[in-house]
Amino acid sequence: MTKSSKPTDAIDISDMIPESDRLRRGEVPNEEARIARSLELAKAAARTAAENNGRDIVVLDLRLQSSMFDFFVLATGSSRRQLHAISEEIDHTLEDDLEDRRIGIEGYSESRWILLDYGSVVIHLFDDETREYYSLESLWADATQVDISDLLAAVAAEDTRNQS
Repeated sequence: MTKSSKPTDAIDISDMIPESDRLRRGEVPNEEARIARSLELAKAAARTAAENNGRDIVVLDLRLQSSMFDFFVLATGSSRRQLHAISEEIDHTLEDDLEDRRIGIEGYSESRWILLDYGSVVIHLFDDETREYYSLESLWADATQVDISDLLAAVAAEDTRNQS
């Protein structure tokens, strides 16, 4: 192997970094744009959860509490099937529509607490019992709750129109 050649088993980690966290060569991160993008992803996930009949949807701003992520999205589903549907629709919205990439997923097979990791945004989908037991809102009580009431009202109004 010459100095200039790459090993054939080299891994390109750029595919593992979500679009919201990725910088082009020589680009300096614009904090305001990064946070705006993270909030866009969080609100899109919350909207998608609401469109799929998720309940008790909350977006927490954790920028002052954590350097690892900016926002948590929390939602509750009533069944394993519904939690799967919500998680799959959120993936579709964030990956296909907003061109971001999920870093990881946990809990899908158990379906009591599904965690979707998008780097700057982490989405937690719970069944009722698990959400109450872990009480992430209490654990992260210092976090600021993002006002998504307009977003949830718009989804409810659209549901009402569709049922008429």
